[in-house]
Order: sequence, then structure tokens, then C-alpha cells
Amino acid sequence: MSEVLETLAMLSVLVFVISSMLSMGLSLTMKQIVDPLKDTKLVVLALVANFVLVPAIAYAIAIALSLDQSHSIGLILLSMAAGAPFLPKLVEVAKGNAPYSVGLMVLLMVVTIVYLPLVLPLVITGVEVNPLDIARSLIIMMLIPLGIGLFIKARYEDAAEKIRPTFASASNIAILVLIVLGVVLNFESMIAMVGSRGLLAVVILVAGALLVGYLLGGKDRGIKSVMTLGTGQRNISAALVVAAQNFDSDVITFVLVFGVIGFIVLFPTAGELGKRSGE
Repeated sequence: MSEVLETLAMLSVLVFVISSMLSMGLSLTMKQIVDPLKDTKLVVLALVANFVLVPAIAYAIAIALSLDQSHSIGLILLSMAAGAPFLPKLVEVAKGNAPYSVGLMVLLMVVTIVYLPLVLPLVITGVEVNPLDIARSLIIMMLIPLGIGLFIKARYEDAAEKIRPTFASASNIAILVLIVLGVVLNFESMIAMVGSRGLLAVVILVAGALLVGYLLGGKDRGIKSVMTLGTGQRNISAALVVAAQNFDSDVITFVLVFGVIGFIVLFPTAGELGKRSGE
């Protein structure tokens, strides 16, 4: 039974990521995505938040809580992986700046592909990371569907408007299924971590990352929402690729539990930001 649920969870990930990227591409233009990234200060702050401050927080948490090796590795690995495909959906809930969310997601994802293989071995000994393995899955699942959507939008705008709601609905259904399956499949692991320093570390890192993004997000509420959620969410897909190639099952389980807890924290946070935006 668990194998069936795991297969459904993997399919849900594929459907969600691909359909959400297609939906975003069908609703935006390349200019809308690129324009927000022309703000050099904003780009620098986003890079510092995701690739300097969040990893520094994770490293400090691992030392302060004296985490065991698997939890420490998982936490640091996650802190270095940014550019998650779920960001545009969170920003949609938060009523934030959708074009900037896609632009930031692509920027962080590309930097992660270069940054993770270079920096992780310096922090954790005995790690060999192949950037092509990380890049391949992210490009196929995220960049190509986004590019297809942008192409259709640019060449066949009427058709794009007609088919976009279908992909948007598929994305919404897939994320709901994924959250439920994530809780079911990792329930025992989550219960086992209750009361442990590993669970506390996850909560502190998510909260700390959200705070960093919020503080560096500036005054524009649409941009602040993107920065907050973009920094708070880590790239579980990239982290799982690295964990599966280099570490044991304990690290993989930690990454999965982090993903479930991240959903539980981030969606209500996005909803609260959306309420404030409405007000």
C-alpha cells in the first residue's frame, strides 16, 4: 500500500510542478518576469538572504542544538537549496507579485545548480555532487514547461487564455493531494521527531528564513510577500537529488519531513500575507 501511495505522491509532484509552470507561462510574458529582476538591489538582497543568511542560520542551529549527523546534514543541505517550484503558488495565495515570484524562482534555481555542488562539499566532508543531476530534473520539470507556456502566450494568446484554467486547476488539485499524501507517508517519521531537536531545528530554520525574507523584502507588499515566502521555502527537489546520491535514508527522511512541515507553516503564512495585502 505504501508503494502505491509513494507512486501517487511522485505523480502529484510531477503534475503540480509541470502544470503550475505551464500555468504561469501561459499567464505571463518574458518581459514581466525579467523586469523585476532589473532591480539590482533587490536581486542582491534575495541572493544574500538565500545563499548566505539562511545557510548561516542553519549552521548555527546545528551547533546550538547539537544535532546528530543526519539531522545536521539535512538541515544544512536544505538551507543551501533555493528556488522551489511551489513559490508561485504560495505567492498566488499571498496575493503577491506573480511575475517577480517566477523571476525569483528561476534565478534562485539557476544559482542553486551552481552554488550547491561548489559550497556543500566545503561544509560537509565526503560529499560529491554532480551539478548535471540537479540541473537535469529542474530544467525538465520547471524551465521547459515554463518556456512552453511563455511561447504559447506570446504566439497564441487566445489559446493560452483558454487552456490556462485547466492547468491551474490541475495544479491546485495536485498540491492538495501531495500535502495529504506527504502527511500520511511521513506521519510515523514526524511523530518520531516530535520532541526531538531535529523537529525543533526544522521549525526554527523555517521561521528564521521567513523572518530574513520579510526584513529584506522592502516596503512594497507584493515584493515583500515574494521575498518572505521565497526565502522561507527551500528547494526540496534539489535537496532530495543530493541526499539520495550522497547520504543515508535518515537524511532523506529528514528532508521529506522538512518538506511536509514547510507546507504546514508556509501556506497559512501565505494566507496571512494575503489578508494583509487585501487590507
